[in-house]
Amino acid sequence: MAGDTVLAVLLGLFDMLLFAADGFDEIAEMPPWYIAVPVNIAMVAPLVFRRKSPLWSAYVVLVIGVVHGTLQLGISSVAALAMSIYSVVVYAGRRQGLVYVGAVVAGSALQLALGPADELLISALFLAFGIALCWTLGEFVGARRAYDVEVEARLHLLETERDQATRIAVAEERGRIARELHDVVAHAVSVMVVQADGASYAIQSNPELAQRALQTISETGRGALGELRRLLDVLRSDDADGEPRVPQPDAHALAELADRMRTAGVPVELELGELGDLPAGVSLGIYRIVQESLTNTLKHAGRGATASVRVQRTGDLVEVLVSDDGAGAAQLVPAGRRDPRLPGGNGLIGMRERAHVYGGTLDVGPAPGGGWQVRAALPVRLDK
Repeated sequence: MAGDTVLAVLLGLFDMLLFAADGFDEIAEMPPWYIAVPVNIAMVAPLVFRRKSPLWSAYVVLVIGVVHGTLQLGISSVAALAMSIYSVVVYAGRRQGLVYVGAVVAGSALQLALGPADELLISALFLAFGIALCWTLGEFVGARRAYDVEVEARLHLLETERDQATRIAVAEERGRIARELHDVVAHAVSVMVVQADGASYAIQSNPELAQRALQTISETGRGALGELRRLLDVLRSDDADGEPRVPQPDAHALAELADRMRTAGVPVELELGELGDLPAGVSLGIYRIVQESLTNTLKHAGRGATASVRVQRTGDLVEVLVSDDGAGAAQLVPAGRRDPRLPGGNGLIGMRERAHVYGGTLDVGPAPGGGWQVRAALPVRLDK
C-alpha cells in the first residue's frame, strides 16, 4: 500500500506541474485551479486501494476519469485506467477484468465520439494497444500469483503430511515400546512371584531350594531391570552418557529363556531349527511370542505342567508352536470367569500384533489333547 501511495502522489504531482507550467494554457483551455486540483486528487486517490479493493478502486477511477479526460487535466486519467485494468485482472480475476474492460471501452468510445473526428482513429488504436498491454501484463502477473499460491498450498500440505507421518511414527514407536515393556515386566514378575511363593514354602524345610529360588529372583530382577533400562533409554532425547545399549533378544536367546523357565519350575522341551539369517525384527518377534506363551504357562497352567517349544523354518516361513499339558480352560477357570489366556488380554493382543506386523498369523486356544497351545507363522523377507 505504501508503494501505491507513492505512485499516486507522483502521478498527481506530474499533472499539477503540467497545470502550473508556463505555456500549458496554450495547448488547452484549463479550468480554474479550484476545480482542477480536487479532480486531480480524486483521480489518483483510488489507486492507493487498488490492491486491497481492486473493483471499488477501478470503478471510481473509471467514473472520475470521464470528468478528468473531458476537462483535459493531464495524463493521470489514462495512467490510472491502465493501472486499474491491470489490477482488476490480477486481483479480481479474468471475468471481472472482462466486465471492467467493457465498461472502459464504452466510456472511451463515448469520449472519442464527442472529440475531434481527425483524432478518432489514432485515439482508438492507442486505446486498444493500451488495453491489450495492460491485460497481457495482468494475465502474466496473475498466473504467477496463482502459481505461487499453489506452491504455497502444496508446501503447506506437505508439511501437514510430514507432521501427520511423524505423529503416526511416534504412536507406532510408543506401541512397540509398550509391548516390549509388557513382555519384559509380565515375564519377570511372573517368574519372581512363582519363585517367591516356592521360597516361602521351602525356607524352613528345604533351605537350599529356597536359596536357589531367591537367586533366581535376583537374576530375573536384574535382567528385567537391564531390559527396562534399555527400553527407557530409547525414550531419552540424548546419549550424553555414551554407554552402549544392550542388544535386543532374538531367537538365539530362546535356549536361555527355556533355562530360566526350567529354573522357575516349568520343564521346557526346546526344539529349534536353522534360524541363522532371520531378520532382526522377525527374530525379536519370535522371542517375544515364545516368552509371552511360556509366561502364561507359568501363571495359568497349574502345578506340574510342562511346556514344549518348537521353532522351525521351512523356506521363507518360520513356524512357532508353544504348547503345555496344563489344565484345560474348563478346569482352570471357575464358572462365570473369563479364561485369562483366551484372546483379548494384553499379552495375547501384543503377540497377535507382533505376528501381523510382519504379515504372519497367530492362533491361540486349547490344545486338542488337553492343555494350551500357541501357534504362529511368520514369513521371512530378507533384503536382497
